[in-house]
Amino acid sequence: MDSFDTKCRYLTKNLRIWGKFHIRHFPWRISRNPYNVLMAEVMLHRTKAEQVAGIYLKFIQKYPDIRSLAAANSSELIDILYPLGLRWRIELIHKMAKEIIVKYQGIIPTEKEELLALPEVGEYIASAVRCFSSGYPEPLLDTNTVRIIGRYFGEEITESSRRSKNFIKIYSAIIDQSNPREFNYAMIDLGALICKSKHPLCKKCPITNHCTFFNRNKN
Repeated sequence: MDSFDTKCRYLTKNLRIWGKFHIRHFPWRISRNPYNVLMAEVMLHRTKAEQVAGIYLKFIQKYPDIRSLAAANSSELIDILYPLGLRWRIELIHKMAKEIIVKYQGIIPTEKEELLALPEVGEYIASAVRCFSSGYPEPLLDTNTVRIIGRYFGEEITESSRRSKNFIKIYSAIIDQSNPREFNYAMIDLGALICKSKHPLCKKCPITNHCTFFNRNKN
């Protein structure tokens, strides 16, 4: 039986290699601007990345910074974000922008507690902003990454796994400390493209050799 450390090292190494050639390219992924990252993550919440791409570019062009967003007209925001089904969040997004202006002089905070205190920002979005804009090695537990960890390490997946201390501990052990941005993008995309909830493409997966799910089902 593989040791935990062996499985971690294997996943980290092989996911790093896979990510160099297979991670998807989206406009927000080229930016380290905290505002751009924050807006992208808010739009991506419960929405497919392909749906967000065009809306994101239009949004950033019209509101290139937090001050222009805070000064925006609500009806204009609704017009832009309505295709994403975000109408119910418009007021919170607007409130978040104004709060950042008042509390942080228009600078997106980097401390986890300060991000979590903002309207519309939960654990995942706060961690994503810290990782993708500032390079912090933050575990990003969502449906896709929880599924990878659960299957690979043979952990039971439940509705609370995204908040599980055990899953956070495992993610912290596998994340590439030297390049957490690309590692997290690779984890997200491996779940979206290969380790799917139904009909996973195990034969194309870079981590099958030590995957509990694969080895239990390969026959």
